[in-house]
Amino acid sequence: MKVAFISGTSIVNSQLFASWDVKTIETKFGAVTYKSRGEHALINRHGYAFPLPPHSINYRANIRALADLGFEDIVSLNSVGSLKKELPPGTFVSCADYVGLQQGPATFFDTELKGGAPVIANNLIPKLVGELAPEFKIHTGKVYVQMRGPRFETKAEIKIVQHWGDVIGMTAAHEADLCTELGLRYNSLALIDNYANGLEGTEIDFAKFKELVKDNQAKVNRLFTRMLEILGG
Repeated sequence: MKVAFISGTSIVNSQLFASWDVKTIETKFGAVTYKSRGEHALINRHGYAFPLPPHSINYRANIRALADLGFEDIVSLNSVGSLKKELPPGTFVSCADYVGLQQGPATFFDTELKGGAPVIANNLIPKLVGELAPEFKIHTGKVYVQMRGPRFETKAEIKIVQHWGDVIGMTAAHEADLCTELGLRYNSLALIDNYANGLEGTEIDFAKFKELVKDNQAKVNRLFTRMLEILGG
């Protein structure tokens, strides 16, 4: 099955893709480095050289590259914070909707008076949820709240937005919007690496966050191994 994957820091730390071919494609929005094997491609949204923070990622180039490579189905794995007590760190979720009010969405419509209706297709999620079980439980139908970054949210901000959705991050809404504009089917998977700042008595900073991501690396590796088996890798 021809499927492209988008992920982040967990891909940099994983050896699963060490043998995949490294290629670069030029788009009208910039060059994109990606890895490929067979009918699959993998983009590290932060880049493979100097990792870009979320607010500086060239989302348009990444999504345009996948479209130019002929992909229509995209599976994204995002690192998120939990806004709900009942969704602890280590939990996998799939988001069916999102909130992105803090900044304007990334768009390809800079010179046209048009805009697409927002959607997360999740066309592959039922298959993945069914075949990943019982090893992995994916909590579906969640709402993703996107903030700008690069800093984490203040405790006061979390008190407000925890009523808007289930998890919080800095990347998925841009990717979903751009995929929809190009007719690509975006599939949402996310791993909760931490409770949001102040939730459940926690405090978050970048050093702590990196440790939490590291703690979940084995789980991410296993998830990707199983997804590649399911999707014909």
